[in-house]
Amino acid sequence: MDRGAGSGAPPGQAAGGEPAVEHTAGRVPLAVVVVDRDGLVSHWSSGARRLFGAAKEDAVGRTAVDLLPVSGALPENTENDDAPYGTYADLDGLGPGLETSLAGRLSYPAAGRARITVDRGRVDVLWWAYPLVGPGQGRLLVLAADAGALRHDEGAAEAGGAEGTGVERIAPGFALYTDFPGAEDLARRLPEILPSMSVDESARIVAQVLELGYPVLEFSQQDRVPVTPDWGVARRAERRARRERAARAVAEGLPVPEELRDEAEDLEYAAVRERLEFLNEVSSRIGTSLDLSRTIVEVSKAVVPRFTDVAGTYLREQVVAGEGFPEGVPDTTTLWHRVAVEHTDEPGRWDDVVPVGEAMPFPAHTPFFQCMTSGEPVLVPRISEQMGHAIAAQFEKRDIRPLITHRSMLVVPLKARDVVLGFMILLRHPERAEFNDMDRVTGAELAARAGLVLDNARMYTYQESVAETLQDSMLPHIPARRAGCDIATRYLPGTLLGRVGGDWFDSVKLPGARTALVVGDVMGHGLNSAAMMGQLRTAVQTMAALDLPPAQLLRNLDDLAQRLGEHYLATCLYAVYDPIAGELHLANAGHIPPVLVRARDGRSELLELPTGAPIGVGGVAFEAVRVRMEPGDRLVMCTDGLVEVRGEDIGVGLATLCESAAHPAASMDDACDTIIRALNTRGGRKDDVALLLARLNGIEPEDVAEWVFTHYPAEVGRARAAVREQLHVWGFTALADTAELLVGELVANAVRHARGQRIELRLVRGDTLLCEVDDEDPTLPTLLGAGPGDESGRGLRVVSTLAREWGTSRTSVGKTVWFELTLPRRR
Repeated sequence: MDRGAGSGAPPGQAAGGEPAVEHTAGRVPLAVVVVDRDGLVSHWSSGARRLFGAAKEDAVGRTAVDLLPVSGALPENTENDDAPYGTYADLDGLGPGLETSLAGRLSYPAAGRARITVDRGRVDVLWWAYPLVGPGQGRLLVLAADAGALRHDEGAAEAGGAEGTGVERIAPGFALYTDFPGAEDLARRLPEILPSMSVDESARIVAQVLELGYPVLEFSQQDRVPVTPDWGVARRAERRARRERAARAVAEGLPVPEELRDEAEDLEYAAVRERLEFLNEVSSRIGTSLDLSRTIVEVSKAVVPRFTDVAGTYLREQVVAGEGFPEGVPDTTTLWHRVAVEHTDEPGRWDDVVPVGEAMPFPAHTPFFQCMTSGEPVLVPRISEQMGHAIAAQFEKRDIRPLITHRSMLVVPLKARDVVLGFMILLRHPERAEFNDMDRVTGAELAARAGLVLDNARMYTYQESVAETLQDSMLPHIPARRAGCDIATRYLPGTLLGRVGGDWFDSVKLPGARTALVVGDVMGHGLNSAAMMGQLRTAVQTMAALDLPPAQLLRNLDDLAQRLGEHYLATCLYAVYDPIAGELHLANAGHIPPVLVRARDGRSELLELPTGAPIGVGGVAFEAVRVRMEPGDRLVMCTDGLVEVRGEDIGVGLATLCESAAHPAASMDDACDTIIRALNTRGGRKDDVALLLARLNGIEPEDVAEWVFTHYPAEVGRARAAVREQLHVWGFTALADTAELLVGELVANAVRHARGQRIELRLVRGDTLLCEVDDEDPTLPTLLGAGPGDESGRGLRVVSTLAREWGTSRTSVGKTVWFELTLPRRR
């Protein structure tokens, strides 16, 4: 239909002297809009932007009724607030709501005409609306056109002299596409009307449109013309050919013809936009956690297959080990660990040839060495046979040439703070386009982002390792068995980002086969609290070695904390277990009470102790209590982080602790795990947790032998004879000679150097043979170096050589010198 016909203008020229614009009937610029199931615009074509005046970025995601006020199609929602697309006019047959209609009533499309106001003024709009069904998100397809492009203006109509010569009435409608010549061509070109989508989704929508009715224009002359799109640009096939010609010219470095420069610029713009979208996508997919291993996998998978077909990631040894920042420029001796290989080849093809976990250096002639020393990407358009042979020479007994030869390769460095942490080897299949300079730039930007993410993960891993090492160095590794008791411990950090804290536990061997049990909690978190904890723990160990009573020990610890600084505040629970006497001696400094589980009936209870003030408050007396223990009783000592939850009364946690501690368990470790599971599943825990569990087995009287001697030299022989006889009774005759020799040395030293009149000898049979010699002289003996002419000074050296372990400690009345011997296995 010639828009200039009947105007009186010369052929090829419209009224007013402007060039005539011809429009074949039915070929019109179309607006294409897709509305999803939530009533939001999911597709907004450039034709929609021109017709309705809204940009795509402003339209997609908005409610359709705000953008398409087309009478009868998507009017303002004034009658039914629940309808997602507004209320449809009765003449449309769409019913009161699209969702309801799609559920069963809507089986045909609707069309109409409306006059709307946009920025450029009033626009006469023709529209077609198709309900969509199926798995896709689209629920309504709307086609719209400017009716003004299809009729004469008023002046032209009057010049025509008759209403029938002009086209004053144009209405949208539907018809079977088979009603027109070239039906197959109409069906084939229908996808040009639809938005770009997958083949399956496009075919599904085309089938629905053809079934519901092909969009047509109905003219006043009762003519119907099928609608075909006029995008205002060259046809897709033509434009595709022009773009391909422009692409070849750009790729080959040839001058771009004048008529193809627009396509070349579009190609460059599209390529840049594609690269930016790719980099943004990669940035969103990597760095989702601070776990180094997971980050490595994310970086490798982010580039395959969109950017490359094979991606191998190599990192320096220090990075993989979670050590400090690697120093110096890499050289030919630097080991590079292959940490990930991602590819699109058949499964397993790369696994045996280049396994993950292998470490290897790279010689100076390889592109990998050039990349890691220069810190710049290295591009190899095609790996030649010669280069493939040179690279394959680094892999002993494995021929990787079939995997790499004739492929395009890009090696990009993974850098952070101008230090190369590793590099990625990117390979493309021979049939795929080679890497080019733009890919080199893209790869460099990709590597920069990946390097930063990897460095963050490396730093976190390193700091976490330092924190764990610090915490492990401050917390003791307590043996599972002490004389007369079994011990199990647990430590849990409060948060993943703060693995060091001020909670601690400890166990100290004391004279008389006794054991000191300690649990403490420094106020606060972090390194400062951990440092304070280390000082207080050392002080407790030192004072415990002096065999101070629990109340006196806490008193001295409180004085020390005040001297160290006003911020030294801590709670502490100190207990001394005497397995021979079957007694527990405890003192508390502001700590939560321990739980005692009785072996006779399995009942648990909180021990009532004088609470006392926290360590560091000063001026507060501490009281100690003694509790009778039966063999098999269990003592549970913990910090408040285990039982205290924000917003909950601590009594609830203590009750749960008592209940979980009473559960029977196969071992001490199982008992600890039971308590942790019961208390740690409540949620809300933010504090560190230190837990110490001790089963107080006691020592039977028949396993203890004691003698008292005077300071006369003849008593040394009596002591030797007594030990030999007792070991014979216990069935340890094989130890008699060694034990007799060592006991003789200790008793002889006591007889010679002790000031008092009383010397005590004690043998304790347990997991080892413990021998203790007590006297009333507080001076501790020392290990001396005896020369060839010296007559003394060799006694303790003999003890140190033959004993499994030995030591000395002060007591309230003097000192104790002890040693242990390993018991032989009983047959």
